[in-house]
Amino acid sequence: MKPMNTLSSCPVCPTAVRQTDSPNARKLTAVLGLLLLITTAGIAQRQDNNADNAFLPGPARSVSTVPANGDVNPYGVAFITSDFQIGSGPLKNGDILVSNFNNSMNLQGTGTTIVRISRMGKQSLFFQGKVPLGLSTALGTLQAGFVVVGNFPSTDGTIATATPGSLLVVNNHGQLKQTITSPEIQGPWDMALVDHGGQAIAFIANALTGTVSRLDFTVSAAGLTLTHSKTIASGYIHRGDPVTFVVSPTGLVYDERSDILYVASTGDNEVFAVKNASERTSDGGVGRIVYQDNVHLHGALAMAEAPNGHLLVSNSDGINSDPAQPSEIVEFTKDGTFVKQLSVDPAQGGAFGLAVHNSDDVATFAAVDDNTATLTIWQINQ
Repeated sequence: MKPMNTLSSCPVCPTAVRQTDSPNARKLTAVLGLLLLITTAGIAQRQDNNADNAFLPGPARSVSTVPANGDVNPYGVAFITSDFQIGSGPLKNGDILVSNFNNSMNLQGTGTTIVRISRMGKQSLFFQGKVPLGLSTALGTLQAGFVVVGNFPSTDGTIATATPGSLLVVNNHGQLKQTITSPEIQGPWDMALVDHGGQAIAFIANALTGTVSRLDFTVSAAGLTLTHSKTIASGYIHRGDPVTFVVSPTGLVYDERSDILYVASTGDNEVFAVKNASERTSDGGVGRIVYQDNVHLHGALAMAEAPNGHLLVSNSDGINSDPAQPSEIVEFTKDGTFVKQLSVDPAQGGAFGLAVHNSDDVATFAAVDDNTATLTIWQINQ
């Protein structure tokens, strides 16, 4: 994502969830009465004849993500869920964590902080690491009480000095527990974290190699133990970029029922499906194209799954740019049907990390705005 040009505060105004086919989920946003920009061109613009199934709502509130040290460019977004072992730490069910990629000088790949946004919208510092760090969009939580975040650092804010990085494991008190490195971690740009209690899978989008890796872990109170790693997808466009830092595969959503990993590739400006993701022992290439939409996709970035099973992807605006559609988040079905889009900022380059949390009869959707260093939070009664 491009460096932030200005820093402002929004007044308080307003690695994916389990899919559900309940009637309430299918009617999540029927009350909004708003359907935007249905298109008819290409495989991804087949008209959705049931557009009232859209998930994207209207905004609820925005909260600053800038901690006391001045870190900016919020990237990763993750929820604390009810099964997270809170212990005596500060985190609570429903809290939102946001990782910062830039430092106070707005140098990319130098952010060291994760902030906590409480359910009431209050921001506080959860974690601050030691340089060199660059905390990326790869942010997730494990029920054992760990927060896992990608570290893709640069010493001067450019890709020229970037290193392959690592995964950091932070405990529920905001203390660094482990630093995990592997040949399969090559610039962790985003992540889908699959939690099975005593075991976990981290699917990693690697910016330096244009690949997707699967890392298998055992999980205990002592931390994570890497048991196996494998490149399961490759061939995505990847390169350094002076504005966005990198152009590479980014957003990952794992559908456990079908064992399909969905991959949003920024440079390709497409979303792919890699089958047998949790078990495959070979490289599946880029996989199968499931969403190709030059009208609504403008550099597909982070991705999440809505409770109605639709996919939500943010746009970088650095690829296939359209000033008339700035900082959009696009909703589409898994068979490639456009549903709706929503802008998080009137200027380009604001959209990046996003996440969804489903609890009881309320769905919460959160997305960052890099331009204003804020997190916008929407809540929808189901």
